[in-house]
Amino acid sequence: MGCWQHLIPIFAVFDFLQFLQSSRSNIVCPTDFSEPAHEGLKIARELTTQFSSEILLVHVVTPLPAMHGGAAPTGFHIPAVLKELEGSAKSSLEEIRREKLPAEIQARMIVIHGKPAHEIVSLASQEKADIIVIATQGESGWQRFVFGSVAEKVVRHADCPVLTIRAPNPEEE
Repeated sequence: MGCWQHLIPIFAVFDFLQFLQSSRSNIVCPTDFSEPAHEGLKIARELTTQFSSEILLVHVVTPLPAMHGGAAPTGFHIPAVLKELEGSAKSSLEEIRREKLPAEIQARMIVIHGKPAHEIVSLASQEKADIIVIATQGESGWQRFVFGSVAEKVVRHADCPVLTIRAPNPEEE
């Protein structure tokens, strides 16, 4: 293994950082309002401060599972529930904006509906994002097998670089 193989990732990061410094950039920062997502936001905030970027703080409202057999609970109106979830997400994003981001940072709060990984990648592409900063939940074993990893899917499908932030492990602190 030659010494140049180790330098290629460093050059790629250096080129990306130079790009961030030379132009206005967009940083997509998805959140599910969890503690790991707040850790991801901290890193996005630092990047934004360093490179005069705009944060696109995004939450994806996932589709409700289909009820088979026609036995829907009485008074359960799916469009109304989705509208309530969207309203709650918008309020939570505004609260994060007020409490976790300084006023001088430009940020847009975006709520979209769909499958999280797909919608995050689509939004990043539409907005011509320069980077996605996403937290991992630290799931392993059967939970990861059953639910999959949104961060992993985003890494595999995004057109732009993706910075994953590992969930804090209380046992390591």
